[in-house]
Amino acid sequence: MAGAARARARRRRSTALGRLGEPSTASPAAWAAAGAAVRTLHDAPLPPWPGRSVEEIASELDRECEWLVTTGVLPADLVTRNRRIAEAALRPWKPVFTHGDLQITHLFVDGAEVTGVIDWSEASQGDAMYDLATLTLGHEEHLGDLVAGYGADVDLDVIRGWWSLRSLRGIRWLVEHGFDRGRGVRGRRPAIPDVRWG
Repeated sequence: MAGAARARARRRRSTALGRLGEPSTASPAAWAAAGAAVRTLHDAPLPPWPGRSVEEIASELDRECEWLVTTGVLPADLVTRNRRIAEAALRPWKPVFTHGDLQITHLFVDGAEVTGVIDWSEASQGDAMYDLATLTLGHEEHLGDLVAGYGADVDLDVIRGWWSLRSLRGIRWLVEHGFDRGRGVRGRRPAIPDVRWG
């Protein structure tokens, strides 16, 4: 019984690694622990269901870039520049077990210990760099700590490519849901990271 009570108390103390659109207050040790936890996931046996192929992802990215330019949401040169950066992510990869939506609000820590990960709906076989990029999108300053915990085999150019790719793919959703950089969604504070465009 005492062990169960301690586990419940720890869950109550746990907090998300950060919030979208806000600086993370998690310590470098917490980010390193997150990296180690992600590495454990990536080293696990593959799930039986496949993820999306490079071709599917590239096709979706092309559609989104075309929409961004034809609707005038972003200047063509900005879209083109970030589409070039995104190319780094569009390469063959060794599939690993990925979370698929590993945002900082989905990983919980208590001090320097990972206590939980939520929202596994997009878990599949995929690119390890995608999870690392998703976790640090808008929190690039913590990439070094995350990589320190994760270990070897990290390609920073690919992570930057996923940052651009995820950002380009996400803009339509933001527009369609009333996001305004100055006011946020429906007048609330912005709920996404301030992406630094290439």
